[in-house]
Amino acid sequence: MLALQPTCALYLGAVTACKAPQHLPILQHIAYTVLRLASPSVLRNKDVFWIEGRPSEQGRSVLVRRSSDVGSIEDVTPGPKSDFNVRTRVHEYGGGEHLVTEGKAYFSNFVDQRVYVQYLELGSEPQPLTAADSKQRFANYILDGTHNRLIAVCEDHSKEGQEPENSIAAIDLATGSVDQLATGHDFFSSPVLNTDGTKLAWVAWDHPNMPWDDTMLYVSDVDAAGHLMGVVQQVAGGKDQSVQQPQWGPDGALYYIGDATGWWNLYKLESDGQPAALLPMSAEFGSPPWLFGCHSYQVVSGGTAVLAVFSDPSAAGSQLGVIDITSKALTWLDTGYTMFSRLAVVGAGVESEDGDLTVVTIAGSASKASAVVQLQVPNLAALLCSKPSDWHVIKTSSDLDLDPAYISEPQSIEFPTEDGKTAFMNFYPPMNKDYDFPPGELPALLVEIHGGPTSSASTVFNLGYQYWTSRGYAIADVNYGGSTGFGRAYRNRLRGNWGVVDVDDCCNAARYLSEKGSVDGNRLCITGGSAGGYTTLACMAFRDVFSAGAAHYGVADVELLAKDTHKFESRYLDLLIGPYPAEKELYQKRSPIHSANNIKAPVAIFQGDEDEIVPPEQSEEMWRALKNKGLPTTLMMYKGEQHGFRKAESIRSALEGEFYFYGKVLGFDATYSNDLQPMTIDNLPPTEGHTPLEEAEIR
Repeated sequence: MLALQPTCALYLGAVTACKAPQHLPILQHIAYTVLRLASPSVLRNKDVFWIEGRPSEQGRSVLVRRSSDVGSIEDVTPGPKSDFNVRTRVHEYGGGEHLVTEGKAYFSNFVDQRVYVQYLELGSEPQPLTAADSKQRFANYILDGTHNRLIAVCEDHSKEGQEPENSIAAIDLATGSVDQLATGHDFFSSPVLNTDGTKLAWVAWDHPNMPWDDTMLYVSDVDAAGHLMGVVQQVAGGKDQSVQQPQWGPDGALYYIGDATGWWNLYKLESDGQPAALLPMSAEFGSPPWLFGCHSYQVVSGGTAVLAVFSDPSAAGSQLGVIDITSKALTWLDTGYTMFSRLAVVGAGVESEDGDLTVVTIAGSASKASAVVQLQVPNLAALLCSKPSDWHVIKTSSDLDLDPAYISEPQSIEFPTEDGKTAFMNFYPPMNKDYDFPPGELPALLVEIHGGPTSSASTVFNLGYQYWTSRGYAIADVNYGGSTGFGRAYRNRLRGNWGVVDVDDCCNAARYLSEKGSVDGNRLCITGGSAGGYTTLACMAFRDVFSAGAAHYGVADVELLAKDTHKFESRYLDLLIGPYPAEKELYQKRSPIHSANNIKAPVAIFQGDEDEIVPPEQSEEMWRALKNKGLPTTLMMYKGEQHGFRKAESIRSALEGEFYFYGKVLGFDATYSNDLQPMTIDNLPPTEGHTPLEEAEIR
């Protein structure tokens, strides 16, 4: 249940959670649209492409190009009045929704899930490739030029009442006809062809596994007609191993990421068929593949080096480095960024040891919003000694120029939790250069819980977090047991323990900060989306730590989720809780809806009415239980929203509404704009029962 990463269309209201006679110098009554940037790519002519998710256009995704010759930035996708939205629904989460080649773009359109082809000339209209009546969805495209076709992951929904069937399929570029290439597993991803198109590799897995559990890497020969021939070989992965991101190197070898040692490290398949770790270390070179199209490394210099993104648990965020395959030495690059997503690399330096390299990625840091950035160097040696000033921003996700004196940067904290173990959090203290807390006053705490739950807290600049910290809140962004970035053993802490380990760790994070005197123990709030929404509700139902909470499209009934969700996650809970229905009693015990009577504090609920992952009935059921108990609560149901809010007005309403809710139930003055969707708080006690904190005007 991975939540869409927050992309705040941010409205900075006129209130603060602190007693503050001073004015907070944050722009008054202005909405900021923050773009969701994804899927960067670059052609040999150095034209750069990426996807922009735009809240101002009802959250639609647009393919954008920066031309190398004139440097202009323009939309490839037709305007917002068209029906084009570059987004696939394979696995419901998507990713790998498009492919740009020389002169053409291929993409999935969200509305009809057909595949379209579009010439890259300005004003060109997309043309459908697959049939109008097709029930097939596609993602993770690669071009097989030899056979004039696309190869992609296919998800076939044509059999009503049955689970969709997944495969690796070929789409003929002349006719749009679809042929199955690889079948026989519940899930597939990451098809890759070698240079001459004679070998195809891919990843597959089966229920109840997710792509970070037990997965297999396969290789097959491809004959002259494009058919798979001979015996399909499993070359890596299997029981208790997760493999991802296969890539054929310029040396003809197959590379991949695997966690046979307990960490997602890089491997090369040697000529004898045995895998060899390029650089064994306690660091993660991969991340959980919730989305298609992950690409966190690139073999360069003719197969003598690898440019890779990796996360070291001893350092916050992720880093970019170069591995010398011969010496097994790692050179950390000085980039000025601490978060990197998909890498795109072109140039002669990929195929040879002495040639130019162009690197494009999406990067950010604790003080820099994520941006599409580019580095151009004449050779590998120049890459190794590159510096931050060599990186150039093509497009930033936010053009807000916020004074650093108002930016709260995270502090990485390891804290004690149950059974003598430790867990991790990123702590953001309140930050406002014009405000000091009165003597003896401590900030309220907002515990943020990431989705997934197999995911992690990001340290990249988050304007939504600054909304809270500039208003007197501290934030604890918790990487509870089960989070990624800390190796497989830490990731597996949640196996059979969802609703236990995550709950304990989040409660212990709040207690730790309170006991250290960093926050006010009487004003502890908790919030999360998707799986984080479940943990929020579980903390409220199974523990008595928090003063208020907010669940965004959160799971209230895990039994209902096990019976009513999409294929990709339909067996996820087998490993997080236990097999269903054999463990029906445990599912009911772990469901906050069945313990709603134990909840003692107010809870706000925010939900999209078209959510296919966590159906809206879950939020409605939880809201009714809280309302009937007499607790202050609200249900904000957003029309046309799915799993993770994409529309500017929804994002703004959810953020401002949560702050307003806390103000009303905790007793500080807060307002909610009347141009937003109306918000009603049920069972709100009379104002005489509160001691409102002094209002501070924000200019």
